[in-house]
Amino acid sequence: MATISIVAVHGLDNNSQRRIIGLGMELQRLLRSQGFGSRAECRVLVVEGRVNVAGKTCVDPFAHFEPAGLSFAVDGVLWNYREFVYLAMSKPAGYECSRRPQYYPSVYSLLPQPLATRGVQTVGRLDQDSTGLLLLSDDGQFIHTFTSPRKRIPKVYEVTTRYKVEDAQVMALLHGVELHDDAQPVEAVACIRLDEKRLRLTVTEGKYHLVKRMIAAAGNRVEALHRIAVGGFSLPLSLPVGHWMWLESPELELLAQRG
Repeated sequence: MATISIVAVHGLDNNSQRRIIGLGMELQRLLRSQGFGSRAECRVLVVEGRVNVAGKTCVDPFAHFEPAGLSFAVDGVLWNYREFVYLAMSKPAGYECSRRPQYYPSVYSLLPQPLATRGVQTVGRLDQDSTGLLLLSDDGQFIHTFTSPRKRIPKVYEVTTRYKVEDAQVMALLHGVELHDDAQPVEAVACIRLDEKRLRLTVTEGKYHLVKRMIAAAGNRVEALHRIAVGGFSLPLSLPVGHWMWLESPELELLAQRG
């Protein structure tokens, strides 16, 4: 099992942390909240001496620590205590956005186990053959905001088509195309032809296979689909495919932008 090192908060040494009754959270509960197993499993981690506090072994699973600002390392990997987790992943092709994938590996297999254990979910989905920006979180309100059609959060895609993109197809996407299960035409917020067989398409809805169905309704076919932005946040070019990053306040503010 992993060796866990925790850096003390507010300069308190190990004994001081133990003496303050009611301060923060029990260590076993704190570890559980961060995805390091059940409370019993976290208790074993502590009792067996796998937990260090301020560089010293802590064998008391009931020791209390203030979570806010707490930093810790697992197997040399640094972590911060987080009430909620917000992530961006550069999704590769050939992965399903499901905890129970049917034909391809799950995107959750690309995350460290603690993040998967604590209940992080994809914010919407990308098909297994689609790539690009995928948001993940365990904050229900955040997930609702970025999946609700009423919020009209713009999502930007680069689309590679099977056939040459005609002017009439661009105009159809901008003015609205009819989908079989929708009484109202669905419009693209923006549609820019990048070259003969590539478009940059912005939509504000999140219906099933929406972009592929819109392109088909306009008279073409999607060969490749890559999401490059949500709100005002663009997938960083520096983020390798198959890797993820924490979303902090600056990125979350960009995500909330609608125009």
